[in-house]
Amino acid sequence: MKSISTALALIASVEAGLRFPCSTLTFQRLDPVVEPGNTPSAHVHHIVGGNAFNASMSGDVGNQASCTTCQMSEDFSNYWTAVLYFKHPTNGSYHRVPVLPVQPLLGGSNGAQGGITVYYTQFDLSRDNIKQQPIKSFQPGFRMTVGSPTATSKQHVGLTYQCLTGNSRGRETADFPDKPCTGGIFTTHHFPACWDGKNLDSPDHQSHMFFTKRTDGFTNAPACPSSHPVRVPQVTYETTWDTSKFNSMWTSGAPNPFVWSFEGGKGFGTHADYMFGWKGDSLQRAMDKSECFYDGCGSITKQAMATANKCTVPDRINEETVGWLSVLPGQSK
Repeated sequence: MKSISTALALIASVEAGLRFPCSTLTFQRLDPVVEPGNTPSAHVHHIVGGNAFNASMSGDVGNQASCTTCQMSEDFSNYWTAVLYFKHPTNGSYHRVPVLPVQPLLGGSNGAQGGITVYYTQFDLSRDNIKQQPIKSFQPGFRMTVGSPTATSKQHVGLTYQCLTGNSRGRETADFPDKPCTGGIFTTHHFPACWDGKNLDSPDHQSHMFFTKRTDGFTNAPACPSSHPVRVPQVTYETTWDTSKFNSMWTSGAPNPFVWSFEGGKGFGTHADYMFGWKGDSLQRAMDKSECFYDGCGSITKQAMATANKCTVPDRINEETVGWLSVLPGQSK
């Protein structure tokens, strides 16, 4: 996608999945997938979705939450990524970068606060192909991750950055932009779409899935291998980080001053976590419909974002994650 206007034109012509905003639920050092039970986890995460989110989560999340920050009212899943920080080039202090709703906002999404835009595509962004390629919903208890904070080179396609300038998103890159972005930094996380059909998780939280995408963007993931034969929805996150207020502190020609909340591996360490929590068979109903795209197909009720924004969780870590910090939360001095 080269620009917001191009994105609008493309979205208006397709019917191939769900696209909806989820406002920010919390910023905390919690990670019930990679570090279950740890309070706190190693680094800060930006979390959206259902209010069942906690240090440890098991079973049917859809039956445990009572509200969600997502527009789709039957989606109590949780979606999270690491948090972007600006590292001051002079004194080395850190400031959390604010999050903006992804533009364009569609389908009554006005009022979203920060958060992540989530996609569940059936094939690619312009086709569903469900007659030849049935899509099976994730099952209660399912979770997965994509990317790794320890990566020091490009991990695979689908984990990208774009430098927002005016109405342009710019080209997709595997590392942080090398110049100030007037509209912020746009990050995308594409998850694999092939499942082994047996395991709801795996020791590395990735081996039960298989990634067949060959190019960046919303392109079809090629056929699933026999080891992972079940095609599931292609889950994607988009986040807009409002880096504009820090641009004046980025000296011309100086290295990129932005870091993830774990500060390592440049931008290559970008990663994301997913925990399934749709109520009952609601996601399967959506994936069974060829006309399903962002409006919920008429079978999934959307809630007003003003209602979604009221959903909260307790601050279980009770530490400062914003403002100028001498060290990142979780790092020693």
